[in-house]
Amino acid sequence: VQLVESGGGLVQPEGSLRLSCAASGLKLNDYSVTWFRQFPGKEREGIASITSDNAITYSTPSMKGRFTLSRGNAENSVFLQMHNLGPEDTAKYYCATHFTGGDRFDPRSYLYWGQGTQVTVSS
Repeated sequence: VQLVESGGGLVQPEGSLRLSCAASGLKLNDYSVTWFRQFPGKEREGIASITSDNAITYSTPSMKGRFTLSRGNAENSVFLQMHNLGPEDTAKYYCATHFTGGDRFDPRSYLYWGQGTQVTVSS
């Protein structure tokens, strides 16, 4: 199983980005997928999660206002659309799947991870 994130890069404040999480060796539609981000020196924090039934949960209300999840069935992918980005969103973004139980936004609850994609918000 391999997850590959893409779509990161440099974006200006108040800009938008769409991150992709593409899977191989696993049918992503059958699994929950959760996006996390990690700031330097910090633990990974959850952003949003989509179940196999396409129910979406956000880790905090503030995430719900600016981040949106969707699936790309043909691409075996999950997308994280981010709007109104600020410097505080600068981090490495990861997707994870194969939820093993427990807290959906606990990184320890996932079996498979991608390598991450860097998002830098700066003018």
